[in-house]
Amino acid sequence: MREISYREAVREAMAEEMERDERVFLMGEEVGHYNGAYKVSEGLLDRFGERRVVDSPIAEAGFAGVGVGAAMVGLRPIIEFMTWNFSLCAYDQIVNNAAKLRYMSGGQLSLPIVFRGPGGAAHQLAAQHSQAVESLYAYVPGLKVIAPSTPADAKGLLKSAIRDDNPTIFIEGEVLYGRKGQVEDNEYLVPVGRAEVKRTGSDVTLVAWSKMVYVALEAADELASQGIDAEVIDPRTIRPLDDATLLRSVHKTNRCVIVEEGWPMAGFGAEISYRIMQDGFDSLDAPVARVTGEDVPMPYAKNLEELVIPSVRKVVEAVRGVVYRD
Repeated sequence: MREISYREAVREAMAEEMERDERVFLMGEEVGHYNGAYKVSEGLLDRFGERRVVDSPIAEAGFAGVGVGAAMVGLRPIIEFMTWNFSLCAYDQIVNNAAKLRYMSGGQLSLPIVFRGPGGAAHQLAAQHSQAVESLYAYVPGLKVIAPSTPADAKGLLKSAIRDDNPTIFIEGEVLYGRKGQVEDNEYLVPVGRAEVKRTGSDVTLVAWSKMVYVALEAADELASQGIDAEVIDPRTIRPLDDATLLRSVHKTNRCVIVEEGWPMAGFGAEISYRIMQDGFDSLDAPVARVTGEDVPMPYAKNLEELVIPSVRKVVEAVRGVVYRD
């Protein structure tokens, strides 16, 4: 095992897959000569050359569309958005083309393409650069959506996504790039669609993904000091969702709190909540609770930004509510 950063894990996944399969290439703004806006692609241009590490103009709809076309003719593109906020400019290419062409061609076409980049709020990037977009893409049939929290998961899941014959949305936590963790020395894959128990517990299930996993884990530590034993489940893959692991945990704890960075209205936590109540209702001793971002555009001011993003305090309060401690 080695300790590497989330950023290095993503880079290793791309490099290993580019070494393994010459059809894999990377395209996006500043991915080549600038080594990536967040230095995720550092060194890949020198290693693989300009035919496989392609700097694009600032035109998300254009280079996303080029990627879709490349996938249709048998290549395996990785399309990097400088931030997932900019993917909204390419929403038509992703939703109307990448997600639907396999279906509309009667299975004659496959779309082995990965759209990836950083998502969610970072530090005072304000309303247009701080959005958690997983719910927007999880809504669309034909897309897989992945949001890893750890370097090990980021590497193993990205390698799986690159080998997948379906279009995949791969959302990296913008504030996680510098976070380090243990990663296997040997090659490995993390299966798409399989959740992981990040912390075992018996009193309540916390469901969180991407950087919210760390909020949930910190809340679990605080709850432990109050005599409440929380289990933390990281779905890792938003679509397809590993219902079995979530339900198994709820059957054990009988309570559930979902922690998500996105907005509450039509947020993905609402889908998880529905599934738990649909298939695990008899196990619940309290309604499923959600802790979400506040229902406002992200403010620039640091103190207001901190109020919008789910916090340990809010998670602890929600848990105390479902275990009837307050």
